[in-house]
Amino acid sequence: MSKSMQTKEYKEFSKKLRQARTEAGLTQVQVAGKLKRPQSYISNIEAGEQRVDITELKVFAKLYKKKVDYFI
Repeated sequence: MSKSMQTKEYKEFSKKLRQARTEAGLTQVQVAGKLKRPQSYISNIEAGEQRVDITELKVFAKLYKKKVDYFI
């Protein structure tokens, strides 16, 4: 994992992604299915092991019914 992903800010971002998913009432498996990705993809993102770019963030925001700025 790169140093930038270990920052306090990135940990908070990952926590917000996980929180938004649970507030939306979705499991990692359900989100992975909707995105046509393996569950491990969602797990790695929420654990801060994989970065999310802005286009992916927009997809998560829409799926979780949140504004993009909720995550920032």
